Amino acid sequence: PSAPRPPRPRKEPQPLVIPRSAAEEQRLRLERLMRNPEKTVPIPEKLNEWAPRPPPEFVRDVMGSSAGAGSGEFHVYRHLRRREYQRQDFMDAMAEKQRLDEEFQKKLERNKMIAEEQTAKRRRKRQKLKEKKLQAKKNKLEQKKQEK
Repeated sequence: PSAPRPPRPRKEPQPLVIPRSAAEEQRLRLERLMRNPEKTVPIPEKLNEWAPRPPPEFVRDVMGSSAGAGSGEFHVYRHLRRREYQRQDFMDAMAEKQRLDEEFQKKLERNKMIAEEQTAKRRRKRQKLKEKKLQAKKNKLEQKKQEK
C-alpha cells in the first residue's frame, strides 16, 4: 500500500585509528566534530564542589569514655571522628581558597593601578612633546613674519 523507500546511503567505513598521544586523541575528536559543523556539541556542566554533610543539630547517642561500651562503639566513634576531621579540613581548605582569591584580587587591583599610573605618565610626556612642537612651530612662524 505505501511506496517503497529509497535505500539509505551507505556511510564510508572509517579507518580505525588508535591515538598514540593525548594531542592525537584531541586532534581526532576535533576532526570528528568538524565533519558536521551544524551538529550541536555536548559541553559538560561544571561539577559542583564536594561539600561534607553539616554536623547534626542534636546528637542523641553521645558516647562517654566509661566502661561498658560495646565492641562496635569504637567503629562508630572512629567514623564520626573521621567525618568531623574531614569537615574541618574542608573548612580550612575553603578558608585558604578564599584567602588566595582575595590576595589575587588585590594583586589585580594593584597591577591595574600601576598600569594606569604608567599610562598617565606616558600620556603627560606625549602631551608635553606635542605642546613643544606646537610652540616651536608658532615661534618659527613668528620669526618668518618678523623677517618679512
